[in-house]
Amino acid sequence: MQTQSTATLCDQIVPRGRAWIDGALVVGASLLIALSAQVVVPLPYSPVPVTGQTFAVLLAGALLGSRRGLLAVAAYLAQGAAGLPVFAGGTGGAFHFLGPTGGYLLGFLPAAWLVGRLAEAGWDRRLWSAAAAMAAGNMLILACGAAWLLPFAGADGAVAAGILPFLPGDLLKVALAAALLPTGWKALTAPR
Repeated sequence: MQTQSTATLCDQIVPRGRAWIDGALVVGASLLIALSAQVVVPLPYSPVPVTGQTFAVLLAGALLGSRRGLLAVAAYLAQGAAGLPVFAGGTGGAFHFLGPTGGYLLGFLPAAWLVGRLAEAGWDRRLWSAAAAMAAGNMLILACGAAWLLPFAGADGAVAAGILPFLPGDLLKVALAAALLPTGWKALTAPR
C-alpha cells in the first residue's frame, strides 16, 4: 500500500500491488476519457471542439497518479490511433495526430502525468491546491495544442482559436475537479 503522502485518492480505495487491478483501472480510465470525448460542442471559430476529454484526462491523472494516469491516456490514444471511435464525435484514426487536434491529444500525456504527480504530492486534498494542479495540467494541454496550431493558424490564430475559446469551459472543469477531489478525501477520512 502507498504511504499517505504519495497515495492518490484511488490508492486509498483500491490499494496498488496487483497488476490486474492496475490494468483494470488504466483501461477503465481510458474508457472514461473515450466517453467524455463524445460530449462535443463545436466552435464555429476554431478547428478544435470543446469536449469533456480534458476533464477526464486530468481527473484520471489525479485519481490514478502519475504512472497509471499516463498509461490510461496512452491506452486511450492507442485506441484512437488504431481506428476505434474514441476521439471527439466518435471518430478514430492516426490522422488525428496530424491535424489541428494533434497537439491537444499529445498534450494529454504530460498533463495527466503532471496532475498525477501533484496529486501524489498531496495537491488534491485541498480546494486551492487541487485547483492549481488541475489548472497546471490544463495549461499544459492548451500550450501543446496552441503550439501545434502554429503552422495551421499562425501565432495570433493559435491563441485566438486554440486557447481563448476554451478558457471559460476550462475554468468550469478546474472548479468542478477542485471541488470533487477534496470532497472525496473528506468522505474517505470521515469517522464512520
